[in-house]
Amino acid sequence: MSISKTRQKLVEVARQLFAKKGVANTTMNDIAVASGKGRRTLYTYFNRKEDVYYAVIESELERLSDKLDEVASKNIPPQEKIIELIYTHLSLIKETVVRNGNLRAEFFRNIWMVEKVRKNFDEDEIELFRKVYADGKADGEFDIDNVELVADITHYCIKGLEVPFIYGRLGHGMTEETSKPLVAKVVYGALGKMSAK
Repeated sequence: MSISKTRQKLVEVARQLFAKKGVANTTMNDIAVASGKGRRTLYTYFNRKEDVYYAVIESELERLSDKLDEVASKNIPPQEKIIELIYTHLSLIKETVVRNGNLRAEFFRNIWMVEKVRKNFDEDEIELFRKVYADGKADGEFDIDNVELVADITHYCIKGLEVPFIYGRLGHGMTEETSKPLVAKVVYGALGKMSAK
């Protein structure tokens, strides 16, 4: 097994243990035993449990980032791409939190640590929005004076919607199908676009 595959296995085993038992109740020995690797191998990659936890969060964010990249590379109009990026972001964050069980409590409790690890993900997502907005502006689809500012605002607005979305407090009782036209109306209005073509 290659070094990167060994590390990936350790991270995935740790994620499952953290989700099941919680970070506080999982030891480095638990991770070593569950992975079938020795403690020496585990300590080759990680000095302490917090480092493993950072790696788990990074791994989850990389998975989200890959999905957002897939959406951004689709050959669809910029206005549709923005809506799809918004829904993909929110649904994947929710899926990640739900998938990680007990990690959910840690995810919200240690928000400063998560924010530190999340910095690269956030920067990459803002860059995706900038590109889509720039393309839409160039195509005459969006009436935007400052692409960078609009990308920043979009990212932080979506980020602020994560917790209400995860807990089902956003658009309570609405399906994605029924909410999308309403979200599109808000987004297109803000971008100088009243409706999709």
